[in-house]
Amino acid sequence: MIDFHTHILPGIDDGSRDMDMTIRMLEAERDQGVTHICATPHFYAHRRSVDFFLERRNRALKEVRKVLADRPDLPQITPGAEVLYFRGMEQAELLPELCLEGTDILLLEMPFDQWSNEMAKAIETILTKRGLKVVLAHVERYLRFQKDKAAWEQILNMPLTLQMNAESFIHAGSFLRQNKEHKLCLQLLEERSNCILGTDCHNMDERKPNLAEARAVIEKKTGTKRLEEIDAYTETLLGNE
Repeated sequence: MIDFHTHILPGIDDGSRDMDMTIRMLEAERDQGVTHICATPHFYAHRRSVDFFLERRNRALKEVRKVLADRPDLPQITPGAEVLYFRGMEQAELLPELCLEGTDILLLEMPFDQWSNEMAKAIETILTKRGLKVVLAHVERYLRFQKDKAAWEQILNMPLTLQMNAESFIHAGSFLRQNKEHKLCLQLLEERSNCILGTDCHNMDERKPNLAEARAVIEKKTGTKRLEEIDAYTETLLGNE
């Protein structure tokens, strides 16, 4: 089982604050049946250079892998980044360096704002001219900002992957916004084959690893076969098939 989106590396962003928390998060993932984790700390181009980000990320990753060497029971980690959209990113020379290690997969966070035709063209360029695979992070969280849905529909109809947060399946009905996101996730699972899951976990409190709970909801709502299809698609995307 793969958790495609996490903030589990210590001291990098607003996720795990230290090694102790990272280990506790890894143990929670293990206990839920997760065997592989994509560590995707936030990358904000307006705050840090790619080189500076990679140096800090790789330093933290090295320390975590020292722990993993003595803890074969814990999930293995593939490093990457959750890259916030920025103007001109389709031309950024170092963009492939932010992909998941050993792949051409870019986890892209879109703005929590109205999407534009300029954004759609940039993503199309990343897919076609740069030859990268794009995964839209927590896709369900953006729709409420799209008063004009033209760019939304254009982007979602591109050959990319839609990542959904486990949390969006679990707390349906708590608030109107969460209920809408829950319904959108189930709708996308029904209509589209290009869907994967991630916890987007940040800590062991309000944003803890919760993939097993979400999978139970998905299985109940859509059936075991659909859950197996999601797993197979994720494995294929990462080249683990």
